[in-house]
Amino acid sequence: MNTEPVPPHLMAKIVRSYVRHHKLGPDQLSDLITSVHQAIGQLGRPPAPEEVLTPTVSVRRSVHRDYVICLDCGHRAKTLTRHIAARHGLSGDEYRQRWGLRSSHLLTCPAYSERRSTLAKELGFGRKPVAKVAPAQTPTASPAPLDVAPKQKARRAGTSRPVSRSKGAATETAPKPGKKTQSRTRAASPSR
Repeated sequence: MNTEPVPPHLMAKIVRSYVRHHKLGPDQLSDLITSVHQAIGQLGRPPAPEEVLTPTVSVRRSVHRDYVICLDCGHRAKTLTRHIAARHGLSGDEYRQRWGLRSSHLLTCPAYSERRSTLAKELGFGRKPVAKVAPAQTPTASPAPLDVAPKQKARRAGTSRPVSRSKGAATETAPKPGKKTQSRTRAASPSR
């Protein structure tokens, strides 16, 4: 601080004009007086030199294949974005600007980025869904067998009724290979 004492009437004028135009609580008044006193005491002095930052590791050694290192504290992680936000209060751009890094400087290790990219491609992210088209049928191909089972009505004791067929199934369908088929009984056959 300056060796010359700060004139109290000058401080009182500055504080009075500030309080006249701004609302302050009683607890904020002492902070205002202290900050005005420090500002007046530093008048005419050269500004303090800025702190020179030294990284914990060199910039070239901060990015490895399996991890990245924080230049502020030396923390190793697969990605630094959450660490620098929580621990240092910086965004990715602010961190790069603070250390004079290029905008292309990695904050995520390459192996982790590749793994996430591969997973996203496997899941189909970033691509529009493609409509599946049924293959064209050739005229020589036989139509696919219908899988419609005829409905059978409940029998009454001693009477038999013919099997009712669904409207679209005029002919009997071919059985699927590998499945057992039931043989038709005499009562189930049409009796016309």
